[in-house]
Amino acid sequence: MEANPLAYFEGLRERNIMEIKKAKERGKKVVGTYCAFAPKEVILAAGAIPVSLCGTRPDPISAAERILPRNLCPLIKSSFGFAITDTCPYFYFADLLVAETTCDGKKKMYELLSKYKPLHILKLPPSAEGQNALTYWYEEILKFKDRLEREFGVKVTSDKLRQAIRLVNEERRALLEFSQLNCHDPAPLWGLDVLKVLWAKGFTLDLETNITAVHRATLVVKERIAKGIYAVPPGTPRILLTGCPVGLGSEKVITLVESGGGVVVCLESCSGIKPLEPLVEEEGDPWWAIATKYLQVPCPCLTPNRGRFTLLSRLIQEYKINGVIDLTWQACHTYNIEAYSLKKMVQEEYGVPYLQIETDYSPSDLEQLKVRIEAFLELIR
Repeated sequence: MEANPLAYFEGLRERNIMEIKKAKERGKKVVGTYCAFAPKEVILAAGAIPVSLCGTRPDPISAAERILPRNLCPLIKSSFGFAITDTCPYFYFADLLVAETTCDGKKKMYELLSKYKPLHILKLPPSAEGQNALTYWYEEILKFKDRLEREFGVKVTSDKLRQAIRLVNEERRALLEFSQLNCHDPAPLWGLDVLKVLWAKGFTLDLETNITAVHRATLVVKERIAKGIYAVPPGTPRILLTGCPVGLGSEKVITLVESGGGVVVCLESCSGIKPLEPLVEEEGDPWWAIATKYLQVPCPCLTPNRGRFTLLSRLIQEYKINGVIDLTWQACHTYNIEAYSLKKMVQEEYGVPYLQIETDYSPSDLEQLKVRIEAFLELIR
């Protein structure tokens, strides 16, 4: 076994830029996605390459603020900034963008973004509950299929979709198994290491190679556990990070926790476990199966959002959590309002310390956050 289980994932996003260029030259189509609600399987069934688009770094935000309000979510500003400055290679290579109506800020930003690239909007229902909501979302999935067929001149069949479902389910299983290594106490992995592996799935052209690499990393870490080799010593505060999605470039809260004496053992957000569960049903009508799975993403844009509380309840117990940090990006009202109910559940039902952090991508509040997070870790100890 290789000494570094994460060697494959180091710089994978940058390496795949050249691979995507070669694929384009061979006539492959590329679909850029922004959200966990975009059904990856449908894109694969259309013979296209699904890629996550840049939106987790502060670099292009100043350019975006020449058009967008300054007091807007940094994820929205970063996504738009990368597009208008042409500094995201994945955006550059994309033939079609898939957007979604998760919040008002993104919806209005997408109006501007549609002037740069062909864009398809997936319109979410206000609630995930009830047959009417599922039927509505099923129709949205079919509209997306029709758009892909028109845009790329292909036929997206049920058989192709079933093949894609099996492949992406295999990827989800591999990533879940890797994430669940940190159910072990002491934790064998740093939170930043888990993020690197989970983040790579959005920039991977060859899913089968990526799945193999995840399995290989899991085996190496299991061998380390068997030898008593861990990332942190016993008694290190075990933190669950929930809230807005975090990516490489916006991981400052994870860094502060792990440099301050804690370890983020579980990432619940859209860049973590949330989109991995449940798997897509592999029997029956694959279109209904896709609609059912993706409408179960427990996002606060859907109300009520019971799924998030159910998921967090289980993760707190499975990962032996000592503290929950709820990260809200500036101006994300849906997550900010839901924080009240989440705090009550975490503290009253589980007696676990809870900390909400509202911040943006900039380093301007690092010292303030460092003090708050270190005090939180000291409280847990």
